[in-house]
Amino acid sequence: MATVVTEKLSRLFINVRQVPQLLAPLSPSTVSSSEVPKVFWKPYIHTGYRPVQQTWRYYFSTLFQQHNEAINVWTHLVAALILLLRFQQLSRRVDFGQDLHAQPLLIIIVASITYLTFSTLAHLLQAKSEFWHYSFFFMDYVGVAIYQYGSALGHYYYAIEPSWHEKIKGFYMPAAVLLAWLSCAGSCYAKYRYHQSARLLSRLCQELPSGLAYMLDISPVVHRIFTAPPSERADPALLYHKCQVLFFLIGAFFFSHPYPEKWFPGKCHFFGQSHQIFHVCLVLCTLAQIEAVVLDYESRRQIYSTLQGDLAHNFSALCLFTVTCSVFTAAYMARKVKNKLSFKEE
Repeated sequence: MATVVTEKLSRLFINVRQVPQLLAPLSPSTVSSSEVPKVFWKPYIHTGYRPVQQTWRYYFSTLFQQHNEAINVWTHLVAALILLLRFQQLSRRVDFGQDLHAQPLLIIIVASITYLTFSTLAHLLQAKSEFWHYSFFFMDYVGVAIYQYGSALGHYYYAIEPSWHEKIKGFYMPAAVLLAWLSCAGSCYAKYRYHQSARLLSRLCQELPSGLAYMLDISPVVHRIFTAPPSERADPALLYHKCQVLFFLIGAFFFSHPYPEKWFPGKCHFFGQSHQIFHVCLVLCTLAQIEAVVLDYESRRQIYSTLQGDLAHNFSALCLFTVTCSVFTAAYMARKVKNKLSFKEE
């Protein structure tokens, strides 16, 4: 009897000793830029990279670990959860199924959640390999294109003034679709063709279509801000619109300029990267934008119902067309990456 008890205690002791191993990280900690392929390198970020060719379980587990993408992951993940809760609240008082004029509101909310989710997955999982790095960021660009279309639609449908609607109604939505797709295609091509080299050409391919898309998409809001009579300047929706413009412009600066990591090379591998600041600004822009659109939906029905009539279904079809074109473009570029990597291995 004593022997049996001793054996059981011995096994229990061995199992207890294995607990730290079970709780240990699933793979090595972060590595320097010299230990990952060049495609993963970020300017002025010398360490904090996750090793490649680990299990999918490992990359999902890094959601709770410290690395140079952790803050990028969490900023957009938290924002996506906030918008999901906001959507749940809105669904209690907005009849998205029956109210024709609620369809554009649904599109911009779903588009916002989509781009935030795709961005979260891209920053979390892209370190798996070179192919998945490209593929996940192509997916991220699809999310951005969908969001650009949703923003254009929300501003055109709810925020626009009749005088501006009269001037742009003939081309605004088709141009919004074209520029959203060009933004996706240009970003995918720049990622595939240039990456860190040829920065000017890369920025032209990625930022020029996005910049033109934003100028078009935000034009109804800017026109309304500058033409609003004094009695409407304290309108809460207008204040939210001003905030979204401000946050976007600040974010655009940090997207295009590597500060503050350029001032402190090698010191911002975890916190302080320009892309992290861009993420925060874009989140604030999106949250302010959604609140502005919701307020416009609730308070401007007489205006937009007269201007838009029964066109909501047409705009929904254009959204589906934008999604389809962007997805096929990303899939085509992913295939080109796969062929390129296969050729390199041979």
